Amino acid sequence: MTHNLVVNYGLYKRMDVFRPRLVSPTAMTRFHSDDYINFLKVISPDNMGDYTRQLQRFNVGEDCPVFDGLYEFCMLYTSGSIGGAARLNDNGADIVINWAGGLHHAKKAEASGFCYINDCVLAILELLKKHERVLYIDIDIHHGDGVEEAFYSTNRVMTVSFHKFGEYFPGTGDVLDIGYADGKNYAINFPLNDGMNDETYHSVFKPVISKVMEHFCPGAVVLQCGADSLSGDRLGCFNLSVKGHAECVSFVRSFNIPMLVLGGGGYTLRNVPRCWTYETAVVLNEQNVIKDDLPYNDYYEYFGPDYSLHLPVSNMENLNSTDYLNRTKGQLLDILKQIEPVPSVQIQTGGVESQLNPRPIAMEIDEIGKDEGGNGSADADKRSDERTDGRKEHAAEMAS
Repeated sequence: MTHNLVVNYGLYKRMDVFRPRLVSPTAMTRFHSDDYINFLKVISPDNMGDYTRQLQRFNVGEDCPVFDGLYEFCMLYTSGSIGGAARLNDNGADIVINWAGGLHHAKKAEASGFCYINDCVLAILELLKKHERVLYIDIDIHHGDGVEEAFYSTNRVMTVSFHKFGEYFPGTGDVLDIGYADGKNYAINFPLNDGMNDETYHSVFKPVISKVMEHFCPGAVVLQCGADSLSGDRLGCFNLSVKGHAECVSFVRSFNIPMLVLGGGGYTLRNVPRCWTYETAVVLNEQNVIKDDLPYNDYYEYFGPDYSLHLPVSNMENLNSTDYLNRTKGQLLDILKQIEPVPSVQIQTGGVESQLNPRPIAMEIDEIGKDEGGNGSADADKRSDERTDGRKEHAAEMAS
């Protein structure tokens, strides 16, 4: 629905649209366990009875249901995020969007919260091939626990999450959870209460992110834009407008750092594409050009009865007091002050790991052949009809 709306607004004309090659199972095991990936490859609604123990072991079946095409679904959205990160590494773009990505709850060997493969983690690992420091920012209403857990003990990745906290899934993300060992002070959590509106959200988001940029100085940013923090979300309890949500994207964009923009949660179907379409316009600096009246599209009837891009917020009470927000913001700014500042010119300290000379993360580079759904080319952006998996671009894919 988001893609259709982006196309019918004409925003795609301002972008390079590319289909990255499909990743192999080996690429997914850069983070996930072999047993878990092999399980996702074979499980289906027809054979669930044969895998009762594995379903329980890997937490698949309830919040993370089994459906036809599950592994292909995982492969597609993960390919978009890894391919987008590779494009940033190659300087092929300054910003890459994959609204299908952002599944931030998945663990090394466990599905969680509708998330099976953690494309955020895999994209960050790809970015670490080139960049010494990568920043992950999460504005989904749920805590980005899977990403934080993956990088909890390294100083090469900082995770920053603004989320609902207290008797709310996944139950993690306390302000005191700041990282471990080398990663101490590199996990930043801002726990929030119901009713966060645009003004109060920005009053904490902008100062914290500004201080993060000042002290951490990332080479690339991964921004998870879960739309369940919008007003009126079926599972959410914040009160952000589409413009308020998008202001966070605009603010991060203003630092002019290579950025991978991902989707995430969002459970009021008609509002999610509204949000991500507007944020696509923000990334393109076209937010003042697109009209509030929605163009006709394949899903037009879903946006009734007003058929507009922006919707009013509710009158729900904001349970976040100014005192609480200022106190928590002060705690986080104090944590960030303890981080070793990054100089404008890299200093090699001679072998002792520090923020100035972080420990490298070893990663293998795999090539995807035609038999695995790739193009049979090292160029991830080169389209080819020589694929053996039968997938081809539809002639009218980008028709408006």
